[in-house]
Amino acid sequence: MADQKNKVDKECECGDEKVPGKDGKCTMPEVTFPAFIMSLNTSALYHLGELGDPVTGKKILDLDLARHAIDTLVLIQTKTKGNLEKDEKELLKNILYDIKIRFVKAVKS
Repeated sequence: MADQKNKVDKECECGDEKVPGKDGKCTMPEVTFPAFIMSLNTSALYHLGELGDPVTGKKILDLDLARHAIDTLVLIQTKTKGNLEKDEKELLKNILYDIKIRFVKAVKS
């Protein structure tokens, strides 16, 4: 089974952003709550200068945009209170804790 999966991965020409769909065409991956949260986290990390631009590799520091991504995560945490699965709640809590610490470090430096 693992060999078959590796064969599919090697043959896939969809690129990093897309995956093969049921019809064989390249599509965007399924939207899930964890994927959405991770996307916002990646945005915050990028604006904190912790991730480089995927094309140029250049890192930027934009505290306003980092703060906006963090505020969006906080809003999601507030608005979804009581409606998340345990693992979703923990993911959001842990990401917010980590990204807030990184933000404070970036402000101090």
